[in-house]
Amino acid sequence: MNGILNTRRAGVLLHITSLPGASNQGDLGPEAYNFVNFLHDTGVSVWQTLPLGVTHFDGSPYQCLSAHAGNPSLINLDWLVKQGWLPEREGTDNNGYTAISGEDRNSLLTDAYDQFLESASVQNKTTFALFCKDKAFWLDDFALFTVLRREFNQQCWNQWPAPLKERQAKALVTARQQFKMQIEAIKFQQYVFFTQWLELKAYADQKGVHLFGDIPIFVSYDSADVWANRKVFKLDDTGEMLVVAGVPPDYFSETGQRWGNPHYNWDYLLDSGFAWWLDRMQTQLEQFDVLRIDHFRGLEAAWEIPAHEPTAIHGTWVQAPGKQLLEAIIAKFGQVALVAEDLGIITPEVEALRDEFHLPGMKILQFAFGGGSDNPYLPHRHEKNSVVYTGTHDNDTTVGWVDKLSDDERRYIYDYLDNPQTSLHCALIHAALGSVANLAIIPMQDILELGTEHRMNTPGTTEGNWHWRFQWEQLTPDRVARLAHLIDLFNRRA
Repeated sequence: MNGILNTRRAGVLLHITSLPGASNQGDLGPEAYNFVNFLHDTGVSVWQTLPLGVTHFDGSPYQCLSAHAGNPSLINLDWLVKQGWLPEREGTDNNGYTAISGEDRNSLLTDAYDQFLESASVQNKTTFALFCKDKAFWLDDFALFTVLRREFNQQCWNQWPAPLKERQAKALVTARQQFKMQIEAIKFQQYVFFTQWLELKAYADQKGVHLFGDIPIFVSYDSADVWANRKVFKLDDTGEMLVVAGVPPDYFSETGQRWGNPHYNWDYLLDSGFAWWLDRMQTQLEQFDVLRIDHFRGLEAAWEIPAHEPTAIHGTWVQAPGKQLLEAIIAKFGQVALVAEDLGIITPEVEALRDEFHLPGMKILQFAFGGGSDNPYLPHRHEKNSVVYTGTHDNDTTVGWVDKLSDDERRYIYDYLDNPQTSLHCALIHAALGSVANLAIIPMQDILELGTEHRMNTPGTTEGNWHWRFQWEQLTPDRVARLAHLIDLFNRRA
């Protein structure tokens, strides 16, 4: 097992967009560094985020336009001022760029690229050229895809003119020539994003904070990945999906969840030595110290829903070569720090795959107090090689969850926790940090004792998600002191 996950640690779950600041979402600027400082000062050594990709209109980081590209909305514009690629704005704080968003932001990023071409040092331009060469295996297609998607009013690639939809060689050459400057500007945005992210990662490394990322097992159909790699996915001859991904009815939904992602053509991936997946892992391992494989059970068997079905009810489980994929990942990258998101319908076969590769699974305390004393999420059922959470981004906040419990449920939990002399949500944080699990992750909302209105996502819904942000005023000295005390009390200051 990787050493990071073999040491007793505490972590906080907070997406970059949830950082405070004057803009409409958090970014990779000073507040991200302030957050690292907070983690370091309290003894937290893991910062878990959600995926960093370019989102669609709904803002979900689990449905991105690329499995590789970073979201330009996370770029801190004032960093570009410091590089001399954007002008300072007089009479406003922080150069006046913190509140810029949307099309104005895109325009400023284009302006920054123009200034970069005009005034950047030879070293900067060389570094940019090397970045483009190193990332060409995904960046060339992503940049062209992004420009064409704008050209066709954000339509999915399957609605584009046939020569471009089918990636006919002549059409691609013509498009790359016609949109050369726009394509280079998109590449520049990725260069800036990755430069800012790696600077933040280096700072976190100095502070002893490990970055924990998330890999959605499936990718969006409307993505550069599917457009450029149709053989990797189960599509018909016209590029349409034959089956879509999801999960059967479960805790979250009586009709299951119909995610709509394309399924993998595992026969092709096996024959190609999992090249596409290994490229994807390479990108993520450059950005993160630890990676969670979201919907890990899909590496053993995945729920395939006929594309015409409106819900996830009428699907079937289809086997996947997860063992061979994990062997290929280890053969190329060594013993990387992977966590298996093993929630939902988990079979002995899924557990065997997880355990064969010594991957820690997840223990969610909000799932623990139903079903009797053999519930695997109860603290007395935890094992060291696991990651315990009070809740995740898909759960209600713990305060909100507690508020909805019945009196009998509350009494049972209080009894299990030996009737603590504190609020129930604080007692659950105490239980998570006191667990035998090597890594305990607490969502920032739970540290701040926030209610349901502050939850990050409600699965099965498409509106009102992914917008939550915290403010520093909410992080009162007593909350900081309590967190630091519990980390020391339970020997989690790694």
